[in-house]
Amino acid sequence: MASPTKSAPLQSAPSKGKQSGSGSWVDGPFGYNTYLVHGGHDPDPLTGAILDPIYQSTTFVQDSIETYQAKGFTYSRSSNPTVKAFEQRVAVLENGAGACAFNTGMAATVTVLSAFLSAGDHCVMGNCTYGGTNRAARVMFTKFGMEFTFVDCSDVKNVEAAIKPNTKLIFSESPANPTLLLTDVAAISKIAKARGILHICDSTFATPCIMRPLDLGADMTLQSTTKYYDGHNMTVGGAVASATKELDEKLHFFQNIHGNVMTPQVAFLCLQTCKTMGLRVQQQCKNAQMVAEMLEKHPKVDVVHYPGLASFPQKALADKQHLGGLHGGMLWFEVKGGVEAGRKLMNTVQRPWSLCENLGASESIITCPAVMTHANMLKEDRLKVGITDGFVRVSCGIEDGEDLCRALKVALDAL
Repeated sequence: MASPTKSAPLQSAPSKGKQSGSGSWVDGPFGYNTYLVHGGHDPDPLTGAILDPIYQSTTFVQDSIETYQAKGFTYSRSSNPTVKAFEQRVAVLENGAGACAFNTGMAATVTVLSAFLSAGDHCVMGNCTYGGTNRAARVMFTKFGMEFTFVDCSDVKNVEAAIKPNTKLIFSESPANPTLLLTDVAAISKIAKARGILHICDSTFATPCIMRPLDLGADMTLQSTTKYYDGHNMTVGGAVASATKELDEKLHFFQNIHGNVMTPQVAFLCLQTCKTMGLRVQQQCKNAQMVAEMLEKHPKVDVVHYPGLASFPQKALADKQHLGGLHGGMLWFEVKGGVEAGRKLMNTVQRPWSLCENLGASESIITCPAVMTHANMLKEDRLKVGITDGFVRVSCGIEDGEDLCRALKVALDAL
């Protein structure tokens, strides 16, 4: 794959295809949208169906005891053809050796932590991540004798200083939810490799359209497929793409133990929705830039953060690390007047905005992290990273940007 600073075409064919004629692939290179549509997929060999079938089956009949597992499938907790097809798509899009699909993003996180940490092991984790990630580490895994140090991953020196002799995993998130702090994925991956430590990066906010951590040296990348892979508020799911087959096999092994597999129906839907992810992300980035610029000029806004703004503190890293000059559909801001004014805005902003949880969808969403997505963090930890009670998280959808700006301006003008 080409330099991560450019959105360059890929060389290999998106799927196997036929050797020649109709059904074979023209010579590459191929653009990324072609991979989004066709990655890892060929028409059904039995019927020619252009979409992968939904294999809604618990079990798979074996020809004999001697040929058990010869067809690759035995029981849908262990593997399912529809889910496997989605895993192949994710692996192609993230440029991984394999991928593992889960029933939620948190299931992916929990499986990673349980697969690569044991009692007595230590993990360096970002001090600003999705609230559920923080809670799982702080409340659940510490019960099993695992140790966590939460640091500001925007400074590589913090990560390096936190490493101990028993550190086995670095868990970063870039851009971070919800503060948008960026991690220098290449720099931290280099440190991790030098120490024999695994590095996983949750790049849900970025999507593989904007950043592919495996290309920057990370060992694994995590996606909450609920967000941009789905993009339509239809499903919940998660996925982890791995740089090596060994890592992928270990994740599948522990997933089989947990039983937290993605369902065939969800896999089928995500196989379709991810085809338009590139188009959606382009529009969401365009809208986020427009909204951020409007907010930055509004007299009632105290601060706005978006990696596409010249005022963004890590603009140089954003430009270096993000593909194609795209910086995502997420931003955040605070209004003058503090918590009360911020909550009033969230309670009064009109459609096309929706006040709810989730992000990355076609619909534009406003969220109050202190009450919704990050309420399970300790309050002192939440405030330390800047998530105040009036913090407004914005997920721009694919509506017309002018409409989004107008609705926000009406709410701001009324404060």
